[in-house]
Amino acid sequence: MTSVLEQDYPRLEYLVIDGVSTDGSVEIIKKYADKLAFWVSERDSGQAEAINKGLSRSNGEILAWLNSDDYYLPGTISVVAKTFQENPDVVLVYGNMLAVDKNGQTTNLLKYNQLTLEDLLCFQIIGQPAVFFRREALERAGQLDTTYHFLLDHHLWLRIALQGRILHVDETWSAARYHVQAKNVANPIEFSREAFRILDWVRTQPGLAEAVVGVEKRARASAFRVGARYQLDGGQVWKSLASWFRALFIHPPTALARLNILVSALLHLIGLSRLREMYLKRRQARLR
Repeated sequence: MTSVLEQDYPRLEYLVIDGVSTDGSVEIIKKYADKLAFWVSERDSGQAEAINKGLSRSNGEILAWLNSDDYYLPGTISVVAKTFQENPDVVLVYGNMLAVDKNGQTTNLLKYNQLTLEDLLCFQIIGQPAVFFRREALERAGQLDTTYHFLLDHHLWLRIALQGRILHVDETWSAARYHVQAKNVANPIEFSREAFRILDWVRTQPGLAEAVVGVEKRARASAFRVGARYQLDGGQVWKSLASWFRALFIHPPTALARLNILVSALLHLIGLSRLREMYLKRRQARLR
C-alpha cells in the first residue's frame, strides 16, 4: 500500500478490495483509510471478481491493479501518465519488473521486449504489476473473465491489444513476490490448462482467430512451454520435461528459446540441482 500512496503523481485514485482477510489486512487498510478513494472487505468468488469490483468503482482514465504481494517502484505512476500523454494511440503500456523473494530480496530482473499481438498469442507473458491500460480500451474489451484464475491477466491483454497499440517502456516499474504459496509454485498444472483453454477461445474470436492462423504451431508449442516453465517452478520435473519436448516436436525454435528449462530439469534429475541454485544465488547477488 505504501508503494502506491508514496508515488509522486498528484492525481492518484487508490481503491482497495479485500476478500475478508483474517491475516490483519483489514487493520492495515483502516490505518490508511483516509488516503483511499474507496475500500471494502467482503467475500468474492476470487481474484478476478475482486479486481473487476475495483475497476468498476474507479474513475481514472488510466487503470491498473496491484496484488497484495507486489509493489511499485518510486516514480512509476508519473512516468506511466507521461507515456500515455505522449502516445495518444497507445492503449496499454508495460515496463520491466523485479522478482523478489518472501524477504523482499531481488532474485531476478524481468526485462521485456516490444511485443506484437502475435507474440501475445504465443504466450509471451508480461508481468502484470508492470502493466497499465486506458479505461476506454477496457470498456471496449470487457473486464476480467471470472472463469480464469491463473492467466486471467493475459486473457485480458489479448482483448485490449485488439483495441490499439501496446507499448513497452524499458524501465523497471514494479516488483512481484514469489514464494511457495504463490500461484505459479502452488498450482503449476493450472497455468498449462488455461493456456490451452485460451488457445481454444482465440480460435472463436474475430481478429484473434485470423491472427493466430499465421503462428499456429508457435502458439501451440508456446502453450506447452508455459506448462514446462510452471511445472518446473512447482517441482514437477518429469511433467516439465514432457511439456518441453512436446514444444520441441511442434515448433523447435520455441522450445530452444527456453533451453534453460531443459537444462534445469536435467540437472535436477541427475542430482546436480545445486549447480542451478549456485547460479541463481550469484545472479541474485549481482542484481542486489
